[in-house]
Amino acid sequence: MGKLVSTVFVSLDGVYQAPGGPEEDTSGGFRQGGWTFPYADEGFGGFVDESFGRAGAFLLGRHTYDIFAGYWPKVTDPDNPVAAKLNALPKYVVSATLQDPGWSGTTVLTGDLGKEVQAVKERTEGEVQIHGSGALVRSLVNLGLIETLHLMTFPVVLGEGRRLFVEGAVPTRFRHAGGLVTGKGVSIQSYDLAGSPEYGSF
Repeated sequence: MGKLVSTVFVSLDGVYQAPGGPEEDTSGGFRQGGWTFPYADEGFGGFVDESFGRAGAFLLGRHTYDIFAGYWPKVTDPDNPVAAKLNALPKYVVSATLQDPGWSGTTVLTGDLGKEVQAVKERTEGEVQIHGSGALVRSLVNLGLIETLHLMTFPVVLGEGRRLFVEGAVPTRFRHAGGLVTGKGVSIQSYDLAGSPEYGSF
C-alpha cells in the first residue's frame, strides 16, 4: 500500500501561493509569485529529484493540477526526473467540476475525500505524492491521512498570500523525521503525523 506524502514550499510566514513563477497564481491580487527562484541550488534540486524518485502516483488539488497540466506535458526530456515521473505515473485530481482532463493518466476524484484517498493509497506502490495543493493538504491533515509532510521553508517573509495552516485547523502533532538546510538557507524538514498535540506546564 502506498504512503501519502506531501511536499510544500512555504515562506517564513507560512505562505505557499505561487512559489514557482510570477504568473503561476495571481488570485487575490498576489503579485509576488516566483519567490523560491533565488534559493535554487544543488541541495534544493537534489532533494526534489530524490523525492520524485520515490513516487508511485500523484494526488493534486484542482488549482495545482491546472498549473502542472499547463506545463509538465510539454517537458519531454526523458532525463528530467520530475517531468518523466509526472507524465508517466497515475495522477489523481480532487475536483467537483473537472469533466475531461487532458493530461493522460489523470483520474478525477469527486466522492468522499477520505474514502477516495484511502482507495488510491491501497492501489499504489511507492509514495502517493502531493505537491503544493495547500488547501488539499490542510484537509488531509485534518482527516489524519497524510503520513509525512516535507516542509521546505524559505528565508523570506511575504506578508500576503494563501497560508498553509489557518485558523480552525485541527490540532495536530508531528514527529521530526529528518532534515537539512541548503547552502542558500532553505530549511527542508520532514515530519511524520503523530496524532493529537500533548500539553503540559512548566
